[in-house]
Amino acid sequence: NQETGEKRNLALILFYTGCRISEALSIHAKDIQLNEGIVSIKTLKKRDKSHVREVAIPHEVAAWILSDHSNLDTKLIAMSRTTAWRHITTLMRKADINGKHATPKGLRHSFGMWCAFNAVPITLCQRWMGHSSVQTTTIYYQVVGDEEREMARRLWA
Repeated sequence: NQETGEKRNLALILFYTGCRISEALSIHAKDIQLNEGIVSIKTLKKRDKSHVREVAIPHEVAAWILSDHSNLDTKLIAMSRTTAWRHITTLMRKADINGKHATPKGLRHSFGMWCAFNAVPITLCQRWMGHSSVQTTTIYYQVVGDEEREMARRLWA
């Protein structure tokens, strides 16, 4: 069913791109370059509304997202921001993820942490997440505790 496909697409886009929920809701089918495995995301937070960033996603994910869309001019997700937020929080609850990270912003945060944890250059993570300042991105790269020990373990393995 189309609604299920939209919910799936929303979750996949948020998880694999780290974009903001409002940015995910503005993506059209034509913004996914299937052959390249790239999603073009219009950065909505900056004053210059014409700024677009490209984020690579797995080809299989791009194909799965586009499987429901024969018309490339259509939006991938036709729902309000509030409905989208509710769908993601429900999905997180079903996955037994609770607390402040069980939200669309939590998926964005997870993406930033994934970048840091996998030694993605901070400037690339900054570009993918649409941060205007690298200072904002450094929050994700300040790992402590278990994450720090795991990074050290992988460094010396």
